[in-house]
Amino acid sequence: MTDAKISHPHDRFVKELLSYPETAGTLLRERLPEAVVKFLSAKPPELIPSSFVDKELREHLSDRLFKVETINGKTAFLYVLIEHKSTPDNKVGWQLLRYLVEILKQWEKQHRNWDRLPAIVPFVFYHGLDEWKIPDEFLQLVATEESWRPYLLNFRFPVLDLGRVPDRELSQDRRLRARLLAMKYATRKAQQLAIRERLIEALQDAPETLRPVVRYLIHVYCYDERTLRGIIRAVRPEEEETMMSQFAQDIEKRVRQKALQEGIQQGMQQGMQQGIRKGLLEGEAKLLLRILPLRFGPLPDEISERIYNADPNTIELWAERVLDAESLEDVFAK
Repeated sequence: MTDAKISHPHDRFVKELLSYPETAGTLLRERLPEAVVKFLSAKPPELIPSSFVDKELREHLSDRLFKVETINGKTAFLYVLIEHKSTPDNKVGWQLLRYLVEILKQWEKQHRNWDRLPAIVPFVFYHGLDEWKIPDEFLQLVATEESWRPYLLNFRFPVLDLGRVPDRELSQDRRLRARLLAMKYATRKAQQLAIRERLIEALQDAPETLRPVVRYLIHVYCYDERTLRGIIRAVRPEEEETMMSQFAQDIEKRVRQKALQEGIQQGMQQGMQQGIRKGLLEGEAKLLLRILPLRFGPLPDEISERIYNADPNTIELWAERVLDAESLEDVFAK
């Protein structure tokens, strides 16, 4: 997947995060089950430059495939699916199955004379707002009898839910910890200002990650220019003006996007209020037009037109008069 095809800020950030073999190796060793990690050799994982995520799902999913070597000299693969949505997708097991099959199909084209297939361990990386509560096995998606389970296809997939990991336990690697901290709160808008000092502390411990993290903050956080300046100044004050100048276009674009989103939301709210008001008005008019003939007989055409053109207060006044009025003229008297 080329950079030109990666439009989502989470995708860009994760790709850069996992493009370094040592960093990717640290994340996988820290978060994969011990039963898997203990068989991995000391060699860093090799990134396989391809994506298996469906085009329609790339807005909220990205993926990375790594080739690893085991201590027994075997080749295996670690498939990482990164979930960006705030709410976990309960069909992620089905998506993983499809992607694992595609990986094996591509591998088989390159190894026509294979005897045994390579092992592929799926791993879900999630940083959404809601807690991940979906069972971590494929078979939970299948409607079956319990006694059939031993005969059906099944696999488990470990899940890293950043929201459940304490900030200081995100990683023992200082650079990885700073990046994971930024990702953890990217979907937690209400807490972004509160963790500003914590983020500064993490970046001071890994100042070389400042530039990619600030770029990420610009696109996904609610920070204004003043707050961004404060973060840069606290970590690398000598680069404040240079970085703000380099990111000026991104900041301006983000400000315009935010203003546009707020304008759209405000317009939708106003439209809803106007729609509700219009609906209530039409309902009151129709009710009045049903009541009047019951008391005074068929209505002249001009009465219907007069009611539909009246304001809500006037319609309400006419409705109150219906019960006591002795004639149609009494209802509409000025």
